[in-house]
Amino acid sequence: MLKVRLIGAALVFVAAAAAPAFAQVDTNRPPVVPGARPVTVEHITIHGASLEGNLEGNAVDRDALVVLPPDYATETDRRYPVVYALHGYSIGAEQWSHEIHVPQTIEGAFANGVRDMIVVLPDSKTAHNGSMYSNSITTGNFEDYVAEDVVAYMDSHYRTLPTRASRGLVGHSMGGYGATRVSMKHADVFGSVYIMSPCCMEPRGAEIPFGGDEDLADALAIGSPAESETLPFGLRAQLAVAAAWSPNPNRPPLYVDLPIGDATDSVLGKWAANAVLAFADQYVRDIRRYRAIAIDAGDEDGARGDAMLLHEFLDSYGIAHAFEIYPGTHTSNVAFRIQDYVMPFFSENLEFESASR
Repeated sequence: MLKVRLIGAALVFVAAAAAPAFAQVDTNRPPVVPGARPVTVEHITIHGASLEGNLEGNAVDRDALVVLPPDYATETDRRYPVVYALHGYSIGAEQWSHEIHVPQTIEGAFANGVRDMIVVLPDSKTAHNGSMYSNSITTGNFEDYVAEDVVAYMDSHYRTLPTRASRGLVGHSMGGYGATRVSMKHADVFGSVYIMSPCCMEPRGAEIPFGGDEDLADALAIGSPAESETLPFGLRAQLAVAAAWSPNPNRPPLYVDLPIGDATDSVLGKWAANAVLAFADQYVRDIRRYRAIAIDAGDEDGARGDAMLLHEFLDSYGIAHAFEIYPGTHTSNVAFRIQDYVMPFFSENLEFESASR
């Protein structure tokens, strides 16, 4: 049996958590909060200038969900902070909204006293099921899409408070990695960050069996990125990582390099360089700019170890942050966390203003 060595990032897809944890799953739903008022959920399309010309054929005009607080339509002189919420691997924004039970959890948070804010769920699903929220000629520049295109769209189309102190960033799983990566590299855009069950913190070697030469041949021989839907979960995750972190514009039709043969070491080196703890030391000054940082993971969560590594890194630099291991699997209680922890965190730490401009 041929075994391909993967490094850190790919492990979280295949080893650190079971595959079903990264597909849409049924999750625990908090009880409805009595007296909760309805929010407005708008389904919009955001053009991604940062995604134009991507070799994978990923959509440039992308869906997003915008959750507006109950009084948004009537208090027309009021502006609001915005929380940008990043989904995980193998699901898009719509699917994640069901996993975290939007709008119920947002309505419940407001009913429990969280201050009014806008919540945005942008979509970053790609041909291979996930962008890694990274910049790549193959996938498109999804890091820039979140930090530039989505933020600019919201500030120009909604009554936002267009300052970093009034912008929050949260993500779960691959989105937790995205929230970590994007917040470090775009501290001029966001002011508070909440990182949920993040993947891909540390470069670490491993061997993952893929079932033999025929599986790898299938991955290399498919005729287009869209055909990766026919591949096993592990191979598709590997292609997602390769498209984000080892793109090759001269290798159609997938435009990626894989850790195979003579290319193994160079490709794994590129993947290792994208593990958060491989570059985080370069962004300590930027991390210190954040008003508040929180990290959490479930006690039965495959990403618990990565969350702990990030916590230990921040501790090593004396960077203040909240850290909690709570009862739950990778996905089971995430909706509770959104309502009872994430939304209150941003209510306490974003800058709110009520005066008209």
